[in-house]
Amino acid sequence: MKTVLETLRSGTPWLEKAGVENARLNMEHLLAKVLGCRRMQLYMDFDRPLAEEQLAPLRDLLKRRGKGEPLQHLLGTVEFMGREFLCDARALIPRPETEELVERILAEHKHEGSTKPADILDMGTGSGIIGLSLAVAFPEARVVLADISPDALALALANAERLGLPAERVEFIQSNLFSALGGRRFDLIAANLPYIAAEEIHELSREVRHDPVLALDGGPRGTEIIEAFISALPQYLTLNGFAALEVGAGQTAALAQDMRRAILRDVVAADDLSRRDRFLFCRAQ
Repeated sequence: MKTVLETLRSGTPWLEKAGVENARLNMEHLLAKVLGCRRMQLYMDFDRPLAEEQLAPLRDLLKRRGKGEPLQHLLGTVEFMGREFLCDARALIPRPETEELVERILAEHKHEGSTKPADILDMGTGSGIIGLSLAVAFPEARVVLADISPDALALALANAERLGLPAERVEFIQSNLFSALGGRRFDLIAANLPYIAAEEIHELSREVRHDPVLALDGGPRGTEIIEAFISALPQYLTLNGFAALEVGAGQTAALAQDMRRAILRDVVAADDLSRRDRFLFCRAQ
């Protein structure tokens, strides 16, 4: 009968051979899921023997991971801003850059004299991680989570319920960009819209290709959806309203020009922690 340590030692090289990065960490997460414990608990239980009814589901998870199924999908959850969110194939897996976007939004509203947003829109919400994180950070705000995909909205709703956010504070709207939002205006609009050129999707890693194509395909050039979003943005921001976008590397310069042409002010482009241009910020006139 294999112990926890022996299982970790035998499974890690198998994942490495299958081309999985951070194979040991993946192995620990998968074993912890099967055992129903936290990953760090494994280090306290190295000598624990594992029965076949525990090893069988672990082997299944390892096979799926070895074929490129994302770890987050296998675990069913992902950590974001210190909270655990449900994560599956209905929406984009949150990236570290998106966490940076939320942190920058929060920093913008910590400035002395800054007004807390009363109405927030998360456009292209996916699993809801941006809008729901902002709903927690601004407990007096009303938050709209909008997405073209009903499946993504169902996942976002499940995450809102998991966080215990009251229904009167969080609204879910199926919308192609602003099409279903009427004449509503918002103090803060955040967006992480598709920004991959259609012909480049097949070049993405096998893990990323498990994300919905709808959440990846930004059009022939990769920026068409964001351009349409920016052109309509001034109509949906309140006076001095703030907008924050995550975009693809190499896209900020042209999209910043689009913002200026849309008569938006205080347009700022910023790099992520990997020093890739990634974020755009602006305010309404």
